[in-house]
Amino acid sequence: MGIEYLEKEQLFRLTTPNTEYVIGITDGIYIGHVYYGKRLGDARCGYLMRTGEHPFTPAQKKREKCSFADTYPWEYSTWGVGDYRESSLNVRTESGYRGCELHYEGYQIIQGKPGLPGLPATFCGEGEQGGGQTLELYAQDPVTGLHVTLRYSVFEDSDALMRSVSCSNRGSQTLYLEKVLSACLDMDCGDWDTLTLHGSWAREHIMDRRELTLGKYLAASARGESGHQVQPFMAVLDRNADQEHGEVYGMHFVYSGNFMAMAEKTQFGALRMVMGINPEGFEWVLEPGADFDAPEVVCVYSDEGLGKMTRTLHDLYRNHLIRSPYLHQKRPILINNWEATYFDFNTEKLLQIAAEAKKRGIEMLVMDDGWFGKRSSDEGSLGDWVVNEEKLPGGLAYLADRLTEMGMKFGIWFEPEMISPDSDLYRKHPEWAVQHPGRELTQSRAQYILDLSRPEVVDYVYESVASILRSANISYVKWDMNRQFTDVGSLYLDGTHQGELFHRYVLGVYRLQERLTAEFPDLLLENCASGGARFDPGMLYYSPQIWCSDDTDAVERLAIQEGTALLYPLSTIGAHVSDCPNHAVGRNTPFQTRGYVALAGTFGYELDITKISPEDQAEVEKQVRLYHRYQPLMREGDYYRLASWKENGTWDCWEVVSKDRSEALVTLIQVLAEPNYHSRRLKIAGLEPDGTYELEGTGQVYSGRLLMYGGLLVERTWGDYTGTLLHFIKR
Repeated sequence: MGIEYLEKEQLFRLTTPNTEYVIGITDGIYIGHVYYGKRLGDARCGYLMRTGEHPFTPAQKKREKCSFADTYPWEYSTWGVGDYRESSLNVRTESGYRGCELHYEGYQIIQGKPGLPGLPATFCGEGEQGGGQTLELYAQDPVTGLHVTLRYSVFEDSDALMRSVSCSNRGSQTLYLEKVLSACLDMDCGDWDTLTLHGSWAREHIMDRRELTLGKYLAASARGESGHQVQPFMAVLDRNADQEHGEVYGMHFVYSGNFMAMAEKTQFGALRMVMGINPEGFEWVLEPGADFDAPEVVCVYSDEGLGKMTRTLHDLYRNHLIRSPYLHQKRPILINNWEATYFDFNTEKLLQIAAEAKKRGIEMLVMDDGWFGKRSSDEGSLGDWVVNEEKLPGGLAYLADRLTEMGMKFGIWFEPEMISPDSDLYRKHPEWAVQHPGRELTQSRAQYILDLSRPEVVDYVYESVASILRSANISYVKWDMNRQFTDVGSLYLDGTHQGELFHRYVLGVYRLQERLTAEFPDLLLENCASGGARFDPGMLYYSPQIWCSDDTDAVERLAIQEGTALLYPLSTIGAHVSDCPNHAVGRNTPFQTRGYVALAGTFGYELDITKISPEDQAEVEKQVRLYHRYQPLMREGDYYRLASWKENGTWDCWEVVSKDRSEALVTLIQVLAEPNYHSRRLKIAGLEPDGTYELEGTGQVYSGRLLMYGGLLVERTWGDYTGTLLHFIKR
């Protein structure tokens, strides 16, 4: 495992425990893609680039260089020199000429993995299996003086491949980067589908699979955030691939702003897959001597279906991306007052909720929106981060001290990136809002966006949050972001640099959260953006969990959490038990079922516990016991998807298996009851075939082979929206 250069064959081989990625050099200057898939163990694979076929290479047949450029399997595609497929790099000169051709210059193999300045990225883990290597391929455009580094990293304990790109202007004139993607993959295309995650507010991350035909399939965001509408992920997979069978190639972007992912089936039946910063609205001015670093893309190949891709990503993010001290800790069970009170609360009401919650085993109170400025609705005061002592007499310190005396932790909500038109901050600094001079600013949720490309705004936002955290015993922060970009412009940047605003804004968010986690290393930070609008790997670098969706209905959450868990560990998925009728859809579901669904996430409550029935309060106590019993397994175990309600229309099922295969927890949710059917045959996954397992509470013992290959018969329950837990323990 690792990286090697085969000088005779002019090939670079990058191997992981089960996969291999091969890069070749053609005519001594062109960097081409040879192979990505199961390990070959054979250096004689350069012929896969087809350079011995028509149109041949420029060294063999210069007159057909254009055809060569349009068919060669490039490692990194550029625009303007004959490749008419989707480009990865577009460059404009001072004179207005567009075009770039990269020539190979050399390479370096580095032990470990360098970070990316100002950007989140994966890192080498701990222990003997946590190491890694990085390949840097150096290329230049001899006309413009642009130098490009193509960077590839592998880890000893992962089948993922990490890619990123850096550009450096070593010429004498300014260059304009109009497009800088982070990864390009050229290979033959079979009978494949694309898989993406789409949605909207309150229905994020819904899996969308469709046939890959000739032409381009695009998934993208130009909203200034990764977005509710589409996840920064794309996979191509065999037409018949399922959870445990078939080939899958996945790409996931470690970035929290505008992105594009594209799969293109070409005129010759080949595939090009690209991912990176969305070029719409983007331009980066690269002065002589300056550098630009593009964010990281995670690539995963699986020959065992979507399930293996999922488990590869889960382990990668747990071992090599999330830095929080809470990563491997049981997180406190919280109760949030938002759906309980909205803006109508005071210290007395919060303490009443906390006291009742404490009796039931809940460990933290989180105070949501409405505690600052003159905030009695969402019409104003964002930016005025001063405690409203009419609601909270004695301030946060008094409330925090009362909670501490009660044995409860205290958490708080912020929306630091926004500013209300009706705020003291906006009246003092209207120039701090993102705006297009001459246009009326567009409001969304009665707010504008703070211009985080301005250093003084970043400093103001940070001190606003940090001063609150310094003032009281606060253990948790929910960092929210509730609108997309409009009127994209900055009064700080000059006209030449306006195209940099989107990216500079995201870099500002990263600077803020880097400072926050550095000053408050024990803080439990949960990111949020109107639910899941910024649920991406970039934010996981700063927070171990992200609020998944503002829709907490247990049935809606089945599809939302299925899509989210396709990519992210369950421990990262913010999930709460809320009241019924549900505030988003008005549906009534059993309290027990709501708990089972939230257990496949961070687990907490979003309700007024003083107003629910005694029966539901007793159920809270049962759910708290379930959480303490199963949360280590849910946090650390391997995830398997056994059935999908979105596919079959009636039931949903998932499973988590411990790493040592000593236990497994299966959750089955019957969404719709059906008359006159036999029991379901449920094939349990991931067990030790030769092991013996007891189904807890029944005294029944089964072999691992019987459970996996023969299956377990599970009786159907009576009624809609019912749930069943099955806990298997190895004997």
